[in-house]
Amino acid sequence: MGKVTGFMEFDRISEQNIPPQERLKNYKEFVLHLSDDEAKKQGARCMDCGIPFCTTGCPINNIIPDWNDLIYNQNWEEAIEVLHSTNNFPEFTGRLCPAPCEAACTLNINDDAVGIKSIEHAIIDKAWENNWVKPLIPTHKTNKKIAIVGSGPAGMAAAQQLARVGHAVTVYEKNDRIGGLLRYGIPDFKMEKTHIDRRMKQMEAEGVVFKVNQNIGENVKPDELTNNYDAVILAGGAEHPRDLPVPGRELNGVMFAMNFLPQQNKVVAGDKLQNQILATDKHVVVIGGGDTGSDCVGTSNRHHATSVTQFELMPQPPVKENKEMVWPNWPLKLRTSSSHEEGCERDWSVTTKSFVGENGNVKEIIAARVEWKDGKITEVPNSEFKMKADLVLLAMGFVSPQQKMLDLFGVDKDQRGNVKATTEGKEAYITSKAKVFAAGDIRRGQSLIVWAIREGRQCARAVDEFLMGTSTLPR
Repeated sequence: MGKVTGFMEFDRISEQNIPPQERLKNYKEFVLHLSDDEAKKQGARCMDCGIPFCTTGCPINNIIPDWNDLIYNQNWEEAIEVLHSTNNFPEFTGRLCPAPCEAACTLNINDDAVGIKSIEHAIIDKAWENNWVKPLIPTHKTNKKIAIVGSGPAGMAAAQQLARVGHAVTVYEKNDRIGGLLRYGIPDFKMEKTHIDRRMKQMEAEGVVFKVNQNIGENVKPDELTNNYDAVILAGGAEHPRDLPVPGRELNGVMFAMNFLPQQNKVVAGDKLQNQILATDKHVVVIGGGDTGSDCVGTSNRHHATSVTQFELMPQPPVKENKEMVWPNWPLKLRTSSSHEEGCERDWSVTTKSFVGENGNVKEIIAARVEWKDGKITEVPNSEFKMKADLVLLAMGFVSPQQKMLDLFGVDKDQRGNVKATTEGKEAYITSKAKVFAAGDIRRGQSLIVWAIREGRQCARAVDEFLMGTSTLPR
């Protein structure tokens, strides 16, 4: 723990942001990490609460009280060692994780949880600044070869863990750069891609080989991997988006969010794109109230859209949850992202009925109000309304992984179309096909980065045990 009386002496300190009018001018990160003194005070607030619910609230079970205490005592170098013991990529989670650990913090009962995520952010940034993040070169080689399909957080975590115990690991990525949806789904203003690039360099020094433009079923056959490697890990994302089959869906300007967001990432990376989809001078409607929808809002504002509106089918959540009912679990409550603060009209309990076009281009959206009755969504009578819409971005989540690759590997699937594999026992993470494993969203469905890292690490241990009979890797 930190200071015994710290939680009574110090208030929660939030990270500072560059003002919206400034940050909208570019695609750079705008969240400023805590100063050493601010981080010390946040660490001091960690209580001797007996049961660290924060640790169980965190999917990767970060040892949060330990590094809070280390930061209170300004022992930064040991803090990054403790943080790295459970989390391969705290620079990802310290920027992108919604922080279920803070929801579970005992201080959150009073609505002022320890700023765990901000401390994590400060620790990893200081570690990179001081050159404390170094390759961990294996002391021996096992002569075992592993192929990992997908270079998102699950694939990267599995690759790093397996390389560090001496296996020869090759990561296959279908896109032209490594990182999966971290690279081409998360806007740069939330996480600049230099964070992925320097982790790649570390992992390459540890022995990981990265191959891009490797598409299963096109230039890579599943048999090539299963025949040439001792184990294969499927670590792709849940990339099959939920569609909206209403009249007018075929109009130009009605598209999936993931046809919109990656283009801007590529432009920021220096690529020259022809016919980039831009929100400039357009009335933009984002359908879907989650993180992807929020990313569309932030990107559209940086394009200088005329207006940005976000629809959500579900009712507006309460501003404040009932702590006695939900703590220490993740609460349902109204969440306003930094992109919303930059400019956006939000509307709840709205269903989209159709799109209206002109010369093949969307110009208007027809929607209506809905309400819940007897456990079902019903349209409110006489509630239909119209709205200008030159660009409609569908951000309603992802229903499953892309099925083609799973069919090519011939693995069994669950009822949702994910790869069927358990997480427990001797069969952990292994699929119905011999020596083929699965981890991350491809197995569990659309989820958080922290869950992907957890599954990648656990799958790495399962593969190591499968190949060697035993493993020193942590679960």
